[in-house]
Amino acid sequence: MSATGYIQVHAYTSNARIPLQGVAVTITRPDGSAIAMRLTNRSGTLDAPVEIIVPDRSASQSPNTGIIPFTDVNLYARLQDFETIEIENLQVFADTTTNQDLAMIPLSELPGRW
Repeated sequence: MSATGYIQVHAYTSNARIPLQGVAVTITRPDGSAIAMRLTNRSGTLDAPVEIIVPDRSASQSPNTGIIPFTDVNLYARLQDFETIEIENLQVFADTTTNQDLAMIPLSELPGRW
């Protein structure tokens, strides 16, 4: 059986924690196929969490079921003049919202990166 899990992000400047609007968030399967592409709003979050198909909660209720009780996804966050964030193997569980902070670093603050 399958269920649904969710991903929500919070994008902000790394030092001041000011929310960032317009961050392009892409969520993919491990094979690179796209699940969702969204932009953050003025609060630095997505208007609604992204739904992810995951194994049923019962997969984690007993040992040795042979079923991994979560789904792995990759998340990429991009905004002009900020370093791109790449998160691999983000785990999403049934009936749970995975909250991912995105501390975006301005390129101007990175030595030797232009």
